[in-house]
Amino acid sequence: MSPACVSRRAPALLAFLACLLFSACSTHPPAAALQRTRSESFGKLPDGREVQIHTLRNKAGMQVRAMDYGATITEILAPDRNGNFTNVLLGKDTLPPYLGSFPGAASTIGRFANRIRNARFTLDGREVRVTANAGQHHIHGGREGFASKLWSATTGSDRSSSFVRFQRRSPAGEEGFPGNLDVTVTFTLTDDGEVRMDYTATTDEATVVNLTNHAYFNLAGGGDILSHQLQIHADRTTVADKDLIPTGPEKDVTGTGLDFRQPHAIGERIEQYRQGPNGYDHNFVLGGTAGKLRSAAKATDPASGRVMECLTTEPGVQLYTAQHISGRPDGSGVWPRHPAFCLETQHPPDAPNHPHFTSTVLRPGQTFRSTTAYRFSTTR
Repeated sequence: MSPACVSRRAPALLAFLACLLFSACSTHPPAAALQRTRSESFGKLPDGREVQIHTLRNKAGMQVRAMDYGATITEILAPDRNGNFTNVLLGKDTLPPYLGSFPGAASTIGRFANRIRNARFTLDGREVRVTANAGQHHIHGGREGFASKLWSATTGSDRSSSFVRFQRRSPAGEEGFPGNLDVTVTFTLTDDGEVRMDYTATTDEATVVNLTNHAYFNLAGGGDILSHQLQIHADRTTVADKDLIPTGPEKDVTGTGLDFRQPHAIGERIEQYRQGPNGYDHNFVLGGTAGKLRSAAKATDPASGRVMECLTTEPGVQLYTAQHISGRPDGSGVWPRHPAFCLETQHPPDAPNHPHFTSTVLRPGQTFRSTTAYRFSTTR
């Protein structure tokens, strides 16, 4: 082949190679890559510190939003059987309600979720007194627990998921708890419809730890949750007194309105619990092996077809039907009776005062680990 021939063919050859390398020959432009994460300002705290909100998306169109204040999830957009998306959490789209009296926040709860009797316990022979913020008792971390703290955050993603990771140090003496506690909670949204919560914590002094998220779910996106079908994989509950604090023994659920081993409508037997807690507010002792991720519960909204399965490594789950916010203003009206339900995965309430309960003690050199996942799907 003559040099002139090579010269004439060179531009075409180069164009062909460019086509292979950059797919420039396609008649359709490449699809835009999915933006899995986005962070933006959500407002400022009274002291001027900025709060960021972080959005996670998956390829199916689900969306999770979580903010630095309280490591709080404000939104989980999930599809119904017809592909219509709605927020299945009680949540707000601005910061001020969370700084005021909004009671339905899906915040991270700690240093100790649920209750501690008389706000005291004995650890290594020493009495520890923590904040009493529920009468004479302690609940959900105290007056200014983790839900009211500003966390630091980082986001990331891979080909099938996105995450936001929140971190903070709870200093020794915060709400009365011993030890500096370094805590991480990571929220992950996967392409197969799972919202995962991974917790870790380490300490420099013996302390107690019980972490959860207080998410309020309504799979219909509004109205009450009394027609939701609920199944809980537990054959026992912890017996509690009028203050909802365990007294020590466990009770078989057989023959009671607490037997959710087969699916039941939440409202089907709730009238049995109009005295005392005025609805469900009970700790269930889960089957299976604590420390291993296994199914704890499943909720279904028959009208929309939304299904949410709760999986956890925790030994228990607290079913709560939001009776304390029934009839209260929600900013756009008034909440109906039982507008949401909570499935708070946890170690037993008041565990530090019951040696036979699963221990919540964490010591230097150990790492507290806990995982809870909510898997969303639909049914016909």
